[in-house]
Formats: sequence, structure tokens, C-alpha cells
Amino acid sequence: MDQRNPILHTDEPHGAGTASKLNWLRAGVLGANDGIVSTAGLVVGVAATTIVRGPILTAGIAGLTAGAVAMALGEYVSVSSQRDTERALLDKERRELAEEPERELLELAAIYQAKGLSEPTARLVAEELSAADAFAAHAHAELGIDPDELTNPWHAAMASALAFGFGALLPILAIILPPAAVRIPVTFVVVLLALAFTGALSADIGGAPRGPAIARIVLGGAVAMTVTFVIGRLLGATGI
Repeated sequence: MDQRNPILHTDEPHGAGTASKLNWLRAGVLGANDGIVSTAGLVVGVAATTIVRGPILTAGIAGLTAGAVAMALGEYVSVSSQRDTERALLDKERRELAEEPERELLELAAIYQAKGLSEPTARLVAEELSAADAFAAHAHAELGIDPDELTNPWHAAMASALAFGFGALLPILAIILPPAAVRIPVTFVVVLLALAFTGALSADIGGAPRGPAIARIVLGGAVAMTVTFVIGRLLGATGI
């Protein structure tokens, strides 16, 4: 018979680790969306001016490469700044624990008391958590940071670049593989179906209704491709 605590023995996701994984998945979906929409707009715009595959493929690869690099750089800088801030806060907390342990204990108890625990219970919880790992207890309760799960900026940069790249490959293949006569309509259909899928996935991750999420992303993608198609036709017609 399973003697484990029934409250803890559950299939529901809990803890910072699960939240972190969901955030990574959400970021990956958004990165793929960016790759799909931006690259689709680019290749459709070029395809509106020429039926030659070479320039279309070149534009698509250039867009994929530039977008992936930009996404990686932006994510690296952002996560690095966040990690530096978290490390500074953790260092400050570590110093305060070493210099004023009793004050920090009262501070931790006050946090749990503010959450609804009675003063004696809050004090007991603070004491037991501090006895186990005072630094981790304060980092979680005061800062909302898990010292063992700081995001790696290199991992974030690589994940963003890969997500964008995979998303960008779809419109490139959709515009290059079909015959010239149906190239643009096929790309529209493929891209909008892909965006509907990623919109639904994004909604599921966030626990939101699928309908509005799908409608927003599909409409945005359709508008982006339509605008670049019109611009391509206008520029092609003027011979620029």
C-alpha cells in the first residue's frame, strides 16, 4: 500500500521546475511563430516580383539566418541581464543571512504570517525551513527565485534560434517546392494552417481558449503576407 502523503502524491504539476518548463515551451512556440510569419512575409513578397526560385530561396535563407541570429542575441542579452539581477539579489540575501540571521528569521516568519498563518505557526514554519536550508527558504519566499534553477543565457539563445529556424523553414519549403503557378496560394494555406496549430498549442499551454488565440495569430499572418505580396507586386510592376 502506498503510504506517501496523499496531498503530495498527485499527478498535478507543481513547483518552479514545471513553471520553468512551461515558460520554455511557450517561448519556443512564440519563436516558431515569429519564424513562420516573418519569413512567410519575406518570401511571399519576393515571389510576387519573380517566379525564379533562386532569389526567393536566397531571401528566405537570409531571413531565416538574420532572424535566428537576432532572436538568439536578443534572448542572450535579456536572460543575461535577468540572471545578473538574480545573482545580485541572491548575494545580498546571503550576506544578510550571515550578518543578521535573527532579523532574517523574523522577516521570513512575517512573510508566512502575511499569507494567512498564525504568528506561532508562521514562526515555526520559518524556523523549520531555515534549519533545513535558510538561504533557499529566503530565496523562494522573499525573492521568488530558485537558486538552483537560474536560466542559462546560452541555452535560451540556442532555443530561441532553433525555434525561429524551424518555424522559418516551413514557408521556405512551401514557396520553393510547388510549381510557380500555385506557389503563393500553397504558401498561404500552409502558413495559415501552421499558425492555427501553433496558436492552439500556445492557448493550451497558457490554459486559454483556443478560438481567440487561433483567430489572432491566423489573422496577423494573413495580413502580413497580404501586405508583403501587394508591396512585391507594386515594386515588380514599377521595375524597381
